[in-house]
Amino acid sequence: MHLLKSLSLLLIISATAWSADDLEKRASWNIPDAQQIRTQLDQYLVKLNPEESIKLQIGILWDTPLVSGDQSLLLDQLINSLILTNPDVAKLVGTLESTPATGTHVTPDLFNQEGLEPLLINNLKLYYARWLAQSQLQDECLSVLEGMKPQSVVDPATLLFYQATGYHRILAKEKCLTAIELLLENEEHIPRRYSTLANLMKADITPLKKDSLDEVARLMSDIQRRLKLGRAGTRVRQEEDDVVAKLDKMIEELEKQQQQQQQSGQGSGSLNPSSPAQDSTPLGGSGPGNVDRRNQGAVEDWGSLPPKERQKALQQISKELPAHYREVIEEYFRKLARDGG
Repeated sequence: MHLLKSLSLLLIISATAWSADDLEKRASWNIPDAQQIRTQLDQYLVKLNPEESIKLQIGILWDTPLVSGDQSLLLDQLINSLILTNPDVAKLVGTLESTPATGTHVTPDLFNQEGLEPLLINNLKLYYARWLAQSQLQDECLSVLEGMKPQSVVDPATLLFYQATGYHRILAKEKCLTAIELLLENEEHIPRRYSTLANLMKADITPLKKDSLDEVARLMSDIQRRLKLGRAGTRVRQEEDDVVAKLDKMIEELEKQQQQQQQSGQGSGSLNPSSPAQDSTPLGGSGPGNVDRRNQGAVEDWGSLPPKERQKALQQISKELPAHYREVIEEYFRKLARDGG
């Protein structure tokens, strides 16, 4: 009897542990399938009550199977359906197809309209943000996606992916890693390109340290991206100043190291003569023992180096690092020249 009770208790404990483990591994968001999305669309159409011809076109669109099993294509299919129900959506999508990435970014008026159904506005924002990201407009993309949750759109994987890529591009490390972790909760079910790039971004940004030469190089790359897109505003100038400040700090630290090494070498020279005195040999000399103090210059100028030495210090910073870091150093000199410094 006791054996049966023990076995029953063991089974209960095992089942509880398995359930807890199963819950732990369960993703915090789900990927809706085509039928679930169509159900949402049908509910939207009931409220909208469009013409029968529009309902028929939408029905044909959803009855046609996707060319591939790529879940992200369902967002495009939904947008193509919404185009048939709202002329403003059709106008916006047509504009995106004909507008270059360098065009002036203006938030569409459609996004400011009141009373729009969440199915329309949320997924249209995601579609628009995806276009922005693919056009290298990461800041604008993140602005559009601000506050959006996976459960608010029909393609949550695309939402999380472009949030992650945007944060990665602007070096928002913690936000990037959070978006990546959420995305990879459904790693087996999201498009393979999303999971592959997410893991690469995670491996790339995790070791990034603040005020490192790696961070400076990335900042310079971001500045170049913004300038190519005609974004020569306050943000770019702030990043340029930040780069110069970080490089100045590195140079100052390197100058201090060189000064310490020089002083250490001078001090050790007198302790290691080339011809040491013989044992038990008295040394002559009748001076008072006074020595001349070495003139080190003004205290506030201790770290200043001649231009050649300063250039040598910069070269020392980029020693044994990838070649593209040297471009950052060259850009530093160009910045100094522009500023007259």
